Amino acid sequence: MSEKYPVLQGAEPFYFAGNKVGILVVHGFTGSTQSMRPLGEAYAKAGYTVCGPRLKGHGTHYEDMEKTSYHDWIASAEEGFQWLKQRCETIFVTGLSMGGTLTLYLAEHHPDIKAIIPINAAIEIADMAAVQHSDARYLDAIGSDIKNPDIKELAYEKTPVRSVKEIVELMGVVKENLDKISCPALIFVSGEDHVVPPNNSQTIYDEISSEAKRLCQLDNSYHVATLDYDQSIIIEHTLKFIKEIS
Repeated sequence: MSEKYPVLQGAEPFYFAGNKVGILVVHGFTGSTQSMRPLGEAYAKAGYTVCGPRLKGHGTHYEDMEKTSYHDWIASAEEGFQWLKQRCETIFVTGLSMGGTLTLYLAEHHPDIKAIIPINAAIEIADMAAVQHSDARYLDAIGSDIKNPDIKELAYEKTPVRSVKEIVELMGVVKENLDKISCPALIFVSGEDHVVPPNNSQTIYDEISSEAKRLCQLDNSYHVATLDYDQSIIIEHTLKFIKEIS
Protein backbone atom coordinates (compact mmCIF):
# COMPACT_ATOMS: atom_id res chain seq x y z
CA MET A 1 0.00 0.00 0.00
CA SER A 2 1.42 3.35 -1.01
CA GLU A 3 0.70 6.48 0.99
CA LYS A 4 -1.76 8.97 -0.46
CA TYR A 5 -0.37 12.13 1.13
CA PRO A 6 3.07 13.78 0.87
CA VAL A 7 5.50 13.69 3.80
CA LEU A 8 5.14 16.74 6.04
CA GLN A 9 8.06 19.13 6.31
CA GLY A 10 10.13 18.05 9.29
CA ALA A 11 8.78 14.48 9.28
CA GLU A 12 11.31 13.09 6.80
CA PRO A 13 13.49 10.11 7.74
CA PHE A 14 17.10 11.01 8.55
CA TYR A 15 20.44 9.27 8.16
CA PHE A 16 23.88 10.36 9.39
CA ALA A 17 27.07 8.55 8.43
CA GLY A 18 29.61 8.09 11.23
CA ASN A 19 31.72 5.40 12.84
CA LYS A 20 31.07 1.65 13.17
CA VAL A 21 28.66 2.12 16.08
CA GLY A 22 25.11 2.62 14.86
CA ILE A 23 22.11 4.07 16.68
CA LEU A 24 18.54 3.47 15.51
CA VAL A 25 16.15 6.16 16.79
CA VAL A 26 12.43 5.41 16.49
CA HIS A 27 9.56 7.88 16.87
CA GLY A 28 6.14 7.24 18.38
CA PHE A 29 2.47 6.59 17.59
CA THR A 30 0.82 9.38 15.51
CA GLY A 31 4.11 11.31 15.75
CA SER A 32 7.04 11.79 13.39
CA THR A 33 10.82 11.82 13.16
CA GLN A 34 10.71 15.45 14.39
CA SER A 35 10.42 14.15 17.97
CA MET A 36 13.68 12.18 17.65
CA ARG A 37 15.75 14.41 15.37
CA PRO A 38 17.47 16.42 18.18
CA LEU A 39 18.70 13.13 19.66
CA GLY A 40 19.78 11.82 16.25
CA GLU A 41 21.74 14.99 15.52
CA ALA A 42 23.44 14.89 18.94
CA TYR A 43 24.48 11.26 18.46
CA ALA A 44 25.75 12.01 14.96
CA LYS A 45 27.75 14.94 16.35
CA ALA A 46 29.36 12.49 18.79
CA GLY A 47 30.55 10.47 15.78
CA TYR A 48 27.96 7.69 15.61
CA THR A 49 26.11 6.45 12.53
CA VAL A 50 22.43 7.28 13.01
CA CYS A 51 19.21 6.17 11.35
CA GLY A 52 15.83 7.75 12.08
CA PRO A 53 13.20 5.91 10.02
CA ARG A 54 9.73 7.32 9.37
CA LEU A 55 7.21 4.67 10.38
CA LYS A 56 4.75 3.82 7.62
CA GLY A 57 1.57 5.90 7.70
CA HIS A 58 3.21 8.51 9.93
CA GLY A 59 4.33 12.04 9.11
CA THR A 60 1.81 12.45 6.26
CA HIS A 61 -1.92 12.35 7.16
CA TYR A 62 -3.94 10.32 9.64
CA GLU A 63 -5.84 8.74 6.74
CA ASP A 64 -2.55 7.12 5.66
CA MET A 65 -2.00 5.86 9.19
CA GLU A 66 -5.48 4.37 9.29
CA LYS A 67 -4.55 2.03 6.44
CA THR A 68 -1.41 0.65 8.11
CA SER A 69 -0.97 -2.18 10.59
CA TYR A 70 1.50 -2.70 13.41
CA HIS A 71 3.32 -5.11 11.07
CA ASP A 72 4.01 -2.11 8.80
CA TRP A 73 5.49 -0.17 11.72
CA ILE A 74 7.68 -3.13 12.65
CA ALA A 75 8.81 -3.38 9.00
CA SER A 76 9.79 0.33 8.99
CA ALA A 77 11.88 -0.13 12.15
CA GLU A 78 13.41 -3.36 10.79
CA GLU A 79 14.37 -1.55 7.58
CA GLY A 80 16.26 1.06 9.60
CA PHE A 81 17.93 -1.66 11.66
CA GLN A 82 19.08 -3.48 8.50
CA TRP A 83 20.39 -0.19 7.03
CA LEU A 84 22.61 0.16 10.12
CA LYS A 85 23.66 -3.51 10.08
CA GLN A 86 25.11 -3.05 6.59
CA ARG A 87 27.30 -0.19 7.87
CA CYS A 88 28.04 -0.87 11.53
CA GLU A 89 29.59 -3.50 13.78
CA THR A 90 27.57 -2.57 16.87
CA ILE A 91 23.97 -1.34 17.06
CA PHE A 92 22.05 0.44 19.81
CA VAL A 93 18.30 1.07 19.57
CA THR A 94 16.32 3.86 21.21
CA GLY A 95 12.72 4.94 20.80
CA LEU A 96 10.01 7.15 22.26
CA SER A 97 6.57 5.83 23.25
CA MET A 98 5.56 3.31 20.54
CA GLY A 99 9.12 3.79 19.28
CA GLY A 100 10.12 2.37 22.65
CA THR A 101 7.68 -0.51 22.12
CA LEU A 102 9.33 -1.20 18.75
CA THR A 103 12.76 -0.93 20.44
CA LEU A 104 11.68 -3.74 22.79
CA TYR A 105 10.26 -5.74 19.87
CA LEU A 106 13.58 -5.55 18.00
CA ALA A 107 15.51 -6.60 21.11
CA GLU A 108 13.16 -9.60 21.50
CA HIS A 109 13.98 -10.71 17.95
CA HIS A 110 17.61 -9.61 17.46
CA PRO A 111 19.92 -10.85 20.22
CA ASP A 112 22.81 -9.13 18.41
CA ILE A 113 21.53 -5.68 19.45
CA LYS A 114 24.15 -4.28 21.83
CA ALA A 115 21.79 -2.37 24.13
CA ILE A 116 18.44 -0.55 24.19
CA ILE A 117 17.25 2.85 25.43
CA PRO A 118 13.43 2.93 25.63
CA ILE A 119 11.91 6.33 26.49
CA ASN A 120 8.39 6.29 27.99
CA ALA A 121 7.85 3.00 26.18
CA ALA A 122 4.29 1.67 25.96
CA ILE A 123 3.33 -1.92 26.79
CA GLU A 124 -0.12 -1.42 28.34
CA ILE A 125 -2.46 1.58 28.18
CA ALA A 126 -5.88 0.94 29.72
CA ASP A 127 -7.44 4.01 28.05
CA MET A 128 -6.43 2.74 24.61
CA ALA A 129 -7.64 -0.77 25.36
CA ALA A 130 -11.02 0.76 26.23
CA VAL A 131 -11.42 3.09 23.22
CA GLN A 132 -10.36 0.51 20.64
CA HIS A 133 -14.00 -0.66 20.64
CA SER A 134 -15.35 2.85 19.99
CA ASP A 135 -17.87 3.31 17.16
CA ALA A 136 -16.12 6.54 16.16
CA ARG A 137 -13.69 6.52 13.25
CA TYR A 138 -11.33 9.05 14.78
CA LEU A 139 -10.47 10.18 18.29
CA ASP A 140 -8.80 13.37 19.52
CA ALA A 141 -5.08 13.90 19.11
CA ILE A 142 -2.74 12.31 21.65
CA GLY A 143 0.44 14.07 20.49
CA SER A 144 2.33 17.01 21.97
CA ASP A 145 2.14 16.03 25.66
CA ILE A 146 4.98 18.43 26.48
CA LYS A 147 5.57 20.44 29.66
CA ASN A 148 7.45 23.20 27.83
CA PRO A 149 4.71 25.51 26.45
CA ASP A 150 6.99 26.83 23.71
CA ILE A 151 7.47 23.43 22.03
CA LYS A 152 5.01 21.58 19.82
CA GLU A 153 5.29 18.05 18.49
CA LEU A 154 4.67 17.43 14.79
CA ALA A 155 1.89 14.87 15.23
CA TYR A 156 -1.57 14.08 13.88
CA GLU A 157 -4.57 16.16 14.98
CA LYS A 158 -6.73 13.03 14.97
CA THR A 159 -6.13 9.41 16.02
CA PRO A 160 -7.71 6.64 13.91
CA VAL A 161 -9.53 4.08 16.09
CA ARG A 162 -8.33 1.38 13.74
CA SER A 163 -4.73 2.39 14.53
CA VAL A 164 -5.47 2.27 18.27
CA LYS A 165 -6.49 -1.39 17.81
CA GLU A 166 -3.14 -2.01 16.08
CA ILE A 167 -0.99 -0.48 18.82
CA VAL A 168 -2.97 -2.35 21.52
CA GLU A 169 -2.16 -5.59 19.70
CA LEU A 170 1.51 -4.63 19.31
CA MET A 171 1.82 -3.78 23.01
CA GLY A 172 0.33 -7.17 23.92
CA VAL A 173 2.80 -9.05 21.70
CA VAL A 174 5.77 -7.13 23.11
CA LYS A 175 4.69 -7.39 26.76
CA GLU A 176 4.32 -11.16 26.44
CA ASN A 177 7.95 -11.56 25.32
CA LEU A 178 9.82 -9.12 27.58
CA ASP A 179 11.74 -11.95 29.24
CA LYS A 180 13.46 -12.63 25.90
CA ILE A 181 15.39 -9.37 26.25
CA SER A 182 18.81 -9.86 27.84
CA CYS A 183 20.89 -6.97 26.46
CA PRO A 184 21.80 -3.97 28.66
CA ALA A 185 18.97 -1.45 28.99
CA LEU A 186 18.75 2.21 29.99
CA ILE A 187 15.05 2.92 30.58
CA PHE A 188 13.88 6.55 30.71
CA VAL A 189 10.53 7.38 32.33
CA SER A 190 8.80 10.71 32.91
CA GLY A 191 7.40 11.07 36.42
CA GLU A 192 4.32 12.76 34.92
CA ASP A 193 3.05 11.36 31.62
CA HIS A 194 -0.49 11.91 30.28
CA VAL A 195 -0.21 9.31 27.49
CA VAL A 196 1.66 6.26 28.81
CA PRO A 197 1.32 5.41 32.52
CA PRO A 198 4.82 5.62 34.09
CA ASN A 199 4.38 2.16 35.62
CA ASN A 200 4.91 0.74 32.11
CA SER A 201 8.62 1.45 32.49
CA GLN A 202 8.78 -0.23 35.88
CA THR A 203 7.15 -3.34 34.40
CA ILE A 204 9.67 -3.34 31.55
CA TYR A 205 12.51 -3.04 34.08
CA ASP A 206 11.08 -5.89 36.16
CA GLU A 207 10.26 -8.26 33.28
CA ILE A 208 13.32 -8.09 31.01
CA SER A 209 16.07 -10.63 31.68
CA SER A 210 18.91 -8.12 31.35
CA GLU A 211 21.48 -8.15 34.14
CA ALA A 212 22.65 -4.65 33.31
CA LYS A 213 19.57 -2.43 33.48
CA ARG A 214 18.82 1.02 34.83
CA LEU A 215 15.66 3.05 35.33
CA CYS A 216 16.21 6.79 34.96
CA GLN A 217 13.38 9.12 36.01
CA LEU A 218 12.85 12.40 34.18
CA ASP A 219 11.41 14.96 36.60
CA ASN A 220 10.78 17.90 34.30
CA SER A 221 9.12 16.43 31.20
CA TYR A 222 5.80 14.96 30.14
CA HIS A 223 5.38 12.17 27.56
CA VAL A 224 7.36 13.62 24.64
CA ALA A 225 10.48 13.94 26.79
CA THR A 226 12.77 14.03 23.73
CA LEU A 227 11.44 17.53 22.93
CA ASP A 228 10.90 18.63 26.53
CA TYR A 229 12.98 20.16 29.32
CA ASP A 230 14.87 16.90 29.99
CA GLN A 231 16.09 16.46 26.40
CA SER A 232 19.71 17.24 27.34
CA ILE A 233 19.57 14.72 30.21
CA ILE A 234 18.43 11.98 27.81
CA ILE A 235 21.22 12.83 25.36
CA GLU A 236 23.92 13.09 28.05
CA HIS A 237 22.94 9.85 29.84
CA THR A 238 22.55 7.94 26.56
CA LEU A 239 25.98 8.97 25.27
CA LYS A 240 27.55 8.00 28.60
CA PHE A 241 25.70 4.65 28.54
CA ILE A 242 26.82 3.89 24.97
CA LYS A 243 30.42 4.74 25.87
CA GLU A 244 30.28 2.40 28.90
CA ILE A 245 28.79 -0.48 26.92
CA SER A 246 31.03 -0.01 23.87
